[in-house]
Amino acid sequence: MAKKIQSIRGMNDLLPAQSSDWQYIENHLRQVVAAYGYNEIRMPIVEMTELFKRSIGEVTDIVEKEMYTFEDRNGDSLTLRPEGTASCVRAAMQHGLLYNQTQRLWYMGPMFRHERPQRGRYRQFHQIGVEAFGFDGPDVDAELIFMSARFLNRLGLSEHVTLQINSLGSRETRVAYREILVAYLNEHREQLDEDSLRRLESNPLRILDSKNPKMQGMIQTAPKLVEHLDEASKLHFDTLCAALDSAGIKYQINPCLVRGLDYYAKTVFEWVTDKLGAQGTICAGGRFDGLVEQLGGRPTPACGFAAGIERLVELLKEVSGERGGNKVDVYLLMAGEKAESAGMALAESLRDQFPTLRLIANCGGGSFKAQMKRADKSGASIALILGADEVERGVVTLKYLRLEKEQQQVKAEALPALIDDVLKTK
Repeated sequence: MAKKIQSIRGMNDLLPAQSSDWQYIENHLRQVVAAYGYNEIRMPIVEMTELFKRSIGEVTDIVEKEMYTFEDRNGDSLTLRPEGTASCVRAAMQHGLLYNQTQRLWYMGPMFRHERPQRGRYRQFHQIGVEAFGFDGPDVDAELIFMSARFLNRLGLSEHVTLQINSLGSRETRVAYREILVAYLNEHREQLDEDSLRRLESNPLRILDSKNPKMQGMIQTAPKLVEHLDEASKLHFDTLCAALDSAGIKYQINPCLVRGLDYYAKTVFEWVTDKLGAQGTICAGGRFDGLVEQLGGRPTPACGFAAGIERLVELLKEVSGERGGNKVDVYLLMAGEKAESAGMALAESLRDQFPTLRLIANCGGGSFKAQMKRADKSGASIALILGADEVERGVVTLKYLRLEKEQQQVKAEALPALIDDVLKTK
């Protein structure tokens, strides 16, 4: 017997019993982004490698260690996208969406990073991304935070997450602050772990984001970037905070929040939870005003956020338990050739009248007992039974599967009212 082929480690199948959680999240996302006037964009999952080297930074962990990069038959270096923002910017530039105009965009799909798989962190993972282009004020920063707050509230997660915000200032601010920070870190060099020593020269701000418990005391006493902001960045941040206060959005200013990608500037934010262990960030974003120019476009202010669907699913399970699969409303049993012919027509008629009705018509024959077992296993609220006798008399037998109510026979014309009652109690 041939050896069975398994899925790739860290790239997981999404089974029918799990898909309802994903659909729940995706449906709420579509409703929320539509309420703010954002439009969907879809990008390919494979891009030129140079796109991510120029946007994320060649000395980041993602580019150095985690990207799935390969050479195609033409000798071009291609990469499975490790994040969505760079792809979104590339697509918007390529198709002229940014020239003398503003854009509000969102996307959803798989990303790829070669990491050690663990709960909430996989090699193929799925992200929701929301990006706004052409707005340079803190009002759009506030809008995106409001949107993310509304989305999490719609999912029932608001009580289980905390908003953290910070400002990274301008590029010039960070250059000056970098010298101050590196001098401080060199004074405490003996406390730095191997990863931080490597980042000391390439990306010292990322050291502030270290989760190493032995370094936390030293990190807490490090000079804070928020204390070295230029006037424009400080005004931007103060105005954002005032907008959040006015809207009643609770937040914590975290001076060590720096985000993991090089293109962020000014506002950065994260929604974090203590319910998922080490993978506590479920939604994060900020401004990336220099990225469009960095990728060859005209200077364009930009801001956005991304949320990991797997982590949202994990958090939903943690706080509200399993949601279960998509529940069937009606199961139609048919006994005999005449009943099967009439039953299929009845099923189509009901689907025409009730577009949201989830109705399974029995296929594959089987005894009445076998069909009843299938009906019960489907989770349907009611079973409709159609045999030769029912067809002759123009009636349908209705059996309640989840309620203690008497089985009844009803005329076909009376059936829609009963189906309507079932849908109202969903």
